[in-house]
Amino acid sequence: MKIAVSAQGPGLEAEVDPRFGRARWLVIYDSETGEVESINNSQNFNAAQGAGIKAAELVADRGCAVVLTGHLGPKAFDVLKKAGIKGYNNAAGKVKEAVAAFQNGKLQEVMEADVEGHW
Repeated sequence: MKIAVSAQGPGLEAEVDPRFGRARWLVIYDSETGEVESINNSQNFNAAQGAGIKAAELVADRGCAVVLTGHLGPKAFDVLKKAGIKGYNNAAGKVKEAVAAFQNGKLQEVMEADVEGHW
């Protein structure tokens, strides 16, 4: 399963970014192969609007099944939901710690956006 994590930098040692659409990086971890892909999200970080939508489309295009982040806005949540991607909020610490928390059942699935757009 591919797990996307909003991050402040590339790799598993980076800190989780509490924002999804405007995170500086998106780190994708494949739990089956252990492969890690770090995607520079600066294009969305600086976007006037639509950052959450574009980030959600990006992780959908990469085949992710799960997103771990601090918070999800309404537009990103809707795109993820339509793509069948589950979102989990309140991820914190390093990316590898967020992945471990998810794998150990310590994060709860998001049922609706928890912040306003442009957060």
